[in-house]
Amino acid sequence: MKVLLASPIDPHAVAVLEQRYDVRHAMKAEPAGLVDAIVDCQSVVLRSGVQLTGDALRAADELRLIVRAGSGLDNIDLAVARDRGIRVVRIPGMSAPPVAEFTFALLLALARKVPLADRLLREGHWPKPELGGTLLHGKTLGIIGTGNIGGLVGQMGAAWGMRVLGSVDAPNGSVTQHLLGRGITLAGNDRVLTESDFVCLHVPLDASTRHLIGRKELARMKPGSMLINMSRGGVVDEAALYEALTTGGNVVGAALDVHEHEGEGTISPFADLDNVVLTPHIGAMAQDSQRLIGDRVVEVLDAFGRGELDAEVRDGERVL
Repeated sequence: MKVLLASPIDPHAVAVLEQRYDVRHAMKAEPAGLVDAIVDCQSVVLRSGVQLTGDALRAADELRLIVRAGSGLDNIDLAVARDRGIRVVRIPGMSAPPVAEFTFALLLALARKVPLADRLLREGHWPKPELGGTLLHGKTLGIIGTGNIGGLVGQMGAAWGMRVLGSVDAPNGSVTQHLLGRGITLAGNDRVLTESDFVCLHVPLDASTRHLIGRKELARMKPGSMLINMSRGGVVDEAALYEALTTGGNVVGAALDVHEHEGEGTISPFADLDNVVLTPHIGAMAQDSQRLIGDRVVEVLDAFGRGELDAEVRDGERVL
């Protein structure tokens, strides 16, 4: 079986795959390069930094399986994959703990001005009076998208002594009770925005969530609040957020691990703002979790090679 690795995955998993299959590497290739690389492959493995377009899928006559080493699917043309009968499997479960932990890293960094303090100290300054931050304890944490990742973030927030509000796409009684058991009160997006000191975003990017947070939503947020985006860059209207952060709006700080425009050589429009923490889409990049994801990629490809994919795929992994 020919396997295209379109994104870096755990080195041990790569070594195993190279022993068992004909592996081709096209790391983060541009669309045209990806078309050339995928043309005679039966399977492809990718992460979020690669766009698997309809043109690439139509060029790959032998392609039968796409493995997304993570959870988001906005970089895959699912409509074309469905039309061509290509199976799509994602591996989301191992990403929840590292993304949730990194959410808290950004919460603390933002609330206590850690990046600013680090930079000023390296420049020879000792500005203690200028670096007063806010506690997380006793504050309200709002989560838009309280699924696997958001639910874990909410549980962590409750453990830190925060009041936690969470919204979901399809609320019902069982969801309400499940979240309450984790210390999270189910609420609509509007209540999350208006009552929260910190708002965390953990939703997929699709037509319904693109620019979910725009000027109107930012204006409804609680005065003095902060926004943390761990979902996808397109979920936030970055022009509106920049305006809010620089013109005395309700939002006084933001932490962004994901961006509307990402990649080497891209400079964030927020790069000059001291009230913004920026990281390069590394929420899921804990080495432990990447090792587990790599192991799971091997298991899925092995099952596909044996003709046993349906028996192997777990709940939440099957897409098409």
